[in-house]
Amino acid sequence: MKMLINVAETVVADALRGMAAAHPELTVDVDNRVIVRRDVPVPGRVGLVSGGGSGHEPLHGGFVGPGMLSAACPGEVFTSPVPDQMLRAAAAVNSGAGVLFIVKNYTGDVLNFDMAAELAEDEGIRVAKVLVNDDVAVTDSLYTAGRRGTGATLFVEKIAGAAAEEAAPLDRVQALARQVNENARSFGVALSACTTPAKGSPTFDLPPGELELGVGIHGEPGRERRAMMTSHEIADFSVNAILEDLNPRNPVLLLVNGMGATPLLELYGFHAEVNRVLTERGVPVARTLVGNYVTSLDMAGASVTLCQVDEELLRLWDAPVKTPALRWGV
Repeated sequence: MKMLINVAETVVADALRGMAAAHPELTVDVDNRVIVRRDVPVPGRVGLVSGGGSGHEPLHGGFVGPGMLSAACPGEVFTSPVPDQMLRAAAAVNSGAGVLFIVKNYTGDVLNFDMAAELAEDEGIRVAKVLVNDDVAVTDSLYTAGRRGTGATLFVEKIAGAAAEEAAPLDRVQALARQVNENARSFGVALSACTTPAKGSPTFDLPPGELELGVGIHGEPGRERRAMMTSHEIADFSVNAILEDLNPRNPVLLLVNGMGATPLLELYGFHAEVNRVLTERGVPVARTLVGNYVTSLDMAGASVTLCQVDEELLRLWDAPVKTPALRWGV
């Protein structure tokens, strides 16, 4: 498998060096693996820290900046960051107003963020947490007890980030983040397996002519495998799986997310089918994002995330944001 890398052992460090050169508005500590906004800590503002294994870019480092995250902690590829990274990030962004940890529901992430929260509290940093567990495909997986955290992470980080930017207190920022997670659901589909730099070959076997329905962002198995389906059929299956679990009474935010190797030509065509299903089901869409936001290295495929919003959540979604991967209103 050809990859645009030097050696597998330095792929994360090399990416962080490139990010530092491309985004001088961020402080990128390559050795300690922490990405921080240059303007933090801001007096009176809650700090937002997230992180996870590398390979899901732009999640999380690409979402550090005004209106979103204060800091992100990248682990090795598909591997949780360690508590020392999270503690360093919390200390860097803490203004005295507290820090919110945004944690995707994967066992390593949960354990390490919990440990980091205890260490931060020992140092006098007030920490709150929110667990993102939006994936409806499976209840438990290779990496998870309970539902996996996937595309809703973007919605949580953006809306909580907007609230923090307005100097909302820690308990309010946490409550909004939880509200977003409780009202969000996702479903993903893989057309091919991903390849980690260390392995150099596909991480799981997906025969030609088949697809995985409900795949996880590390390639964890989904609900079932089937013969290849059309975009029309995949949209029907994915959206209906979400709406079996979520019965939105309000308009929704819609994320049609690429897994890393699916071109925008296909993603926009898939969005047309997703939008068709939502229209047929009477679900109004307030805002839409189409693109690669929560990826799985070079996996071909897509995921759909819906988040029911009220006027306050929509206002916070629309608030200005300026990060490497998401920006508007500035």
